[in-house]
Amino acid sequence: MNRRAFITLLGGTAVAWPFVARARQTARRPVIGALGSGSADGHVPMVAAFRQGLKETGYVEGQNIMIEYRWAEGQYDRLPALAADLVRHQVALIAVLGGGAGALAAKAATRTIPIVFVIGVDPVKSGLVASLNRPGGNITGVSLFSGELEAKRLELLHELIPAAAVIAMLVNPNFPGSDSQLRDVQKAARTLGLQPIILRASSERDFDTAFATLVQKGAGALVVGADAFFLGQRDQIVALAGRHAVPTIYAQREFAAAGGLMSYGTDLADAFRQQGMYVGRILKGEKPTDLPVQQSTKVELVINLKTAKTLGLSFPLSLLGRADQVIE
Repeated sequence: MNRRAFITLLGGTAVAWPFVARARQTARRPVIGALGSGSADGHVPMVAAFRQGLKETGYVEGQNIMIEYRWAEGQYDRLPALAADLVRHQVALIAVLGGGAGALAAKAATRTIPIVFVIGVDPVKSGLVASLNRPGGNITGVSLFSGELEAKRLELLHELIPAAAVIAMLVNPNFPGSDSQLRDVQKAARTLGLQPIILRASSERDFDTAFATLVQKGAGALVVGADAFFLGQRDQIVALAGRHAVPTIYAQREFAAAGGLMSYGTDLADAFRQQGMYVGRILKGEKPTDLPVQQSTKVELVINLKTAKTLGLSFPLSLLGRADQVIE
């Protein structure tokens, strides 16, 4: 079986079955909907962690639970229709596999079907929940607060490349937290005496233009903002950063594992495992309003020394000593 076929099986097995046939089994095998802002290909590790959380609560996909997957492929404007489709299929629960836009679309689509999210924006400020301790309504989940780490990523990059006076920031303007990301980075840049260059990309074809602009404006380093779409396109982004020899820091370890220079952010696998456990608890009878929003506090720094060598960089001991993982 080739890799593409394996990914399709992993992310979309349930979709291939006729829904009528699945509906006959819902009494003993509930059907849940999985709504993702990114792609199945880009979220394989996260889906595996989600399934692990389900397993820890007694649910195994294909045995005693079914999953309907819907992926927006980074096109956030598709999310409302995808969420509405899951509601029409009368799924028992909607699990939002990353992204505030997906959570907002699911909430707008139903006030009765339970929703469990993993998001990187503040769920209270975005209007998803009334409070972290008492979410209210039919929605709860795991908050990464990853956007609040953008300033720290800039600081770490500046520590590695102190001579870079111009640093670029890549954001997705369609990401609900992009404005907050930009404010945090611009404020940190002023404090450090740096000139920030803002690059925007919301589709695959935008990345080549963004990197061309980075080179044209003489940016010496790059911060890639946290975003589900970027995560799904990590191979393309990492390849462009390597092609242009620009030192880059990312929001998730998956980028560093794919060859990115360094990453600093929350542990996505742990967050998605927690999400799977919440889904299991709700399927067993607990209510979303009684389950407080979990805050993923496990933050990790990952350094790729192989990439650093390719770029001709040496990490200071102060950074290496703080790394949670060093890829050699």
